[in-house]
Amino acid sequence: MTIHDQLTQNLNEIQDQIQLACVQAGRSLNDVRLVAVTKYAEWSWVEALSSLHQTFGENRPQQLAERQVLLPEIEWHLIGQLQRNKVKLALQHARVIHSIDSLRLLERVAQVAAELQLRPGVLIQANMSQETTKSGFTVEELRHDWSQIVSFSKAVQINGFMTMAAESDVPEDARPVFRSLRLLRDELQQTDASHSAGLALRELSMGMSGDFVPAIEEGATMVRIGSRIFDGL
Repeated sequence: MTIHDQLTQNLNEIQDQIQLACVQAGRSLNDVRLVAVTKYAEWSWVEALSSLHQTFGENRPQQLAERQVLLPEIEWHLIGQLQRNKVKLALQHARVIHSIDSLRLLERVAQVAAELQLRPGVLIQANMSQETTKSGFTVEELRHDWSQIVSFSKAVQINGFMTMAAESDVPEDARPVFRSLRLLRDELQQTDASHSAGLALRELSMGMSGDFVPAIEEGATMVRIGSRIFDGL
């Protein structure tokens, strides 16, 4: 089987699962976007995938920048941790940044975006699993700092939230984390700060190769899938 054929088969299987999860949740398939995570993919695989899919996610700003130049027609998202000294590089090459994990980073992104005359899309990273190994705002920090976060919405487009569940071989283990982020989003959506800024907070980036089905059932609008796409290559 060629690389193209294997990728086509894998994508079709994933899309079937996404569609089934949408049906289960009473949602439209158009509500969910697949972000193909190319972090560990060989370049020949990435090139082949670009003829089949148009939204890619990278973990490291440097690799994203190098690949975006080679495939500028692709919509590139930065999904990995972003250091403040790499903000300019990320903004020059990424359409959306999923990993705004602190006020200091958000402030830096807003500052550099103004210098570059850009208004990038960003997602606020929430540490809903409360793991010390994961970065992101805690629930308490989000509630406490929300007005301050919203104050940057003139410089950046705050489109919603991103989270990661704890690693597990059982997809259902992730469901409470995804549900809690959806409920928190709904809560923050109703605040005076969000209303004043006109924030819709539509995007929920949650769910990866092992747990994207419960993520969709709990409201994910973006699922970040890598290993499943490249399985068999």
